[in-house]
Amino acid sequence: MSDLKPRMDSIDPKLSYYEKIPTVVYEESSDASVAVAKEIASLIRDRDKQNRKAVLGLATGSTPVRVYDELVRIHKEEGLSFKNVITFNLDEYYPIEPNSLQSYVRFMNEHLFDHIDIPEDQVHIPDGTISEEKVHQYCEQYEQKIRDAGGIDIQLLGIGRTGHIGFNEPGSRPDSLTRLITLDKITRKDAASDFFGEEHVPRRAITMGVGTILDAEKIIMLAWGEGKAPIIKESVEGEINETVPATYLQNHDNTLVVLDGASSEKLTRIHTPWILTSCDWNDQLIRKAVVWLCQKLDKPILKLTDENYNENGMGDLIATKGPAYNINIKVFNELQHTITGWPGGKPNEDDKYRPERAEPFPKRALIFSPHPDDDVISMGGTLIRLVDHGHDVHVAYQTSGNIAVFDDDVIRFADFVTDYAGTFGMKDEKAEHLFDEITDFLKNKEPGQIDSPEIKEIKGLIRRGEAKAAGRYCGVPDENLHFLDMPFYETGRVKKKPLSDEDVQITIDLLRKIRPHQIYAAGDLSDPHGTHRVCLKAIFLALEQVKDEDWAKDCYVWLYRGAWQEWDVNEIEMAVPLSPHELTRKRRAIFKHQSQKDRPLFPGSDTREFWQRSEDRNRGTAITYDELGLAEYEAIEGFVRYHFF
Repeated sequence: MSDLKPRMDSIDPKLSYYEKIPTVVYEESSDASVAVAKEIASLIRDRDKQNRKAVLGLATGSTPVRVYDELVRIHKEEGLSFKNVITFNLDEYYPIEPNSLQSYVRFMNEHLFDHIDIPEDQVHIPDGTISEEKVHQYCEQYEQKIRDAGGIDIQLLGIGRTGHIGFNEPGSRPDSLTRLITLDKITRKDAASDFFGEEHVPRRAITMGVGTILDAEKIIMLAWGEGKAPIIKESVEGEINETVPATYLQNHDNTLVVLDGASSEKLTRIHTPWILTSCDWNDQLIRKAVVWLCQKLDKPILKLTDENYNENGMGDLIATKGPAYNINIKVFNELQHTITGWPGGKPNEDDKYRPERAEPFPKRALIFSPHPDDDVISMGGTLIRLVDHGHDVHVAYQTSGNIAVFDDDVIRFADFVTDYAGTFGMKDEKAEHLFDEITDFLKNKEPGQIDSPEIKEIKGLIRRGEAKAAGRYCGVPDENLHFLDMPFYETGRVKKKPLSDEDVQITIDLLRKIRPHQIYAAGDLSDPHGTHRVCLKAIFLALEQVKDEDWAKDCYVWLYRGAWQEWDVNEIEMAVPLSPHELTRKRRAIFKHQSQKDRPLFPGSDTREFWQRSEDRNRGTAITYDELGLAEYEAIEGFVRYHFF
């Protein structure tokens, strides 16, 4: 039996009241992906028994990758054959060569088709090389091939931030068929990292239409990560609207939306369950509800009344935990106790209500930074405070960050080395030859082409030098800066290798070497490349290996955010306030990363520079604390504790 259906049966109808499409939520995307793969495998096996073909509509992008990985595993380990499977892919960039790094032909081969036994003539992917005058006829033929195959049994979908399904951008009609379309600006921005710059992203694509998708027997739409949460809410709970094509799925009688915990967080049943049904009020849910009520009514915590609770769906909270005065005081004190100017603990003080323990002092603090700038962007103020307080601060840069450097910077640095050698009479023909090779390569480099090993090395050295400069500015000794260069990252491409045992072992070795009392790690998983997620997984797996060691039993793990998102105030367990001067120091540390200044290579969808995003989020957190009736600060960096025992 499918792992998807029992989940739906277990949902309280009251909780799904606002959901217009059946939706299942898994804690982790990996579990959700395995369940979807089993659903597909079950269809393939059933059709094989009936001597019939199974017809699959397939999607690309990072979302379905784990589904394909699981299908490959089932094929290799459980003998699932794909000889009776016909596939039709949703879309393809236009124009694009099939062997291009960004081609969906290449994507599907690398992630699925090269690893299973599907006959080549049963695979269909829109052709990005067809001449423009033949595109219309080609699209009609694509539709006919789907009809000839008997229609699509299961259509797999992702969803874009604009609500597009396939490449059906806002404004697409519900009866649209396979066609050539112009890509939305937001879609092109989101694809920029794959093409090493928005200017290289094709402006058009061939896509199945909304009508083609809705003709499928069953549709499964997947979404992972906090970044997808707002559009998921709009698609599942909003009105049908041509500006959000995914809302058309509400008209399909066999669609299932499959989410991880992060992408589901804006759904009413997750975000505000108390307005739907009675709740089991634990401390965390009470804090979340009270903060929500304050923000809805624009009132500080201590001014909330019984009537405020009763009139906003929280009557059972008053009945079981009230009156309002008691609840207000409880939540106010909890939030007050999160605020500390001593992130490493305050020595010789009562730490009963402090987020960090007083002893030992000083502490060894290990800050993991996925890229060479995440430490100062996301928690630069806290890093500086830890150093100022005399703690032994170490920073571990998990990846080289070498793909996020412009080619111009490589030429500039290589030119500097050559000129420096010549100026001081150290002329080196080998160095000059290398400089010529680099400039020739970059002059003829195609968009998205992988850099040569020498260029990757120079780009890595640029990022490393900037990290050292920022570390020195913050007061961290050079010997406390650790460059892990985790192998999973070193592909020269946006697409990375899977996390390996070697990556985890590198992390374990560093933990055992430093034996930290505190660990800080990046918990903002909306990083569009997925690097933060992989780096955090490596830390979690490493902690699982060392958790029984003496030092680990006395180690606190704090998760920070900032580069891509921020913790909600109700989630924060340690809030470190920053003065205007400290915020300026943090900004200067970020500025040391000159290759990421002004216009980073992979900015994501946010047009602000990283220092601007960070300051705005830190100030926003401080404003929220102030509006809740707590102390007013210039800025606050927030942390959530991860319990690994």
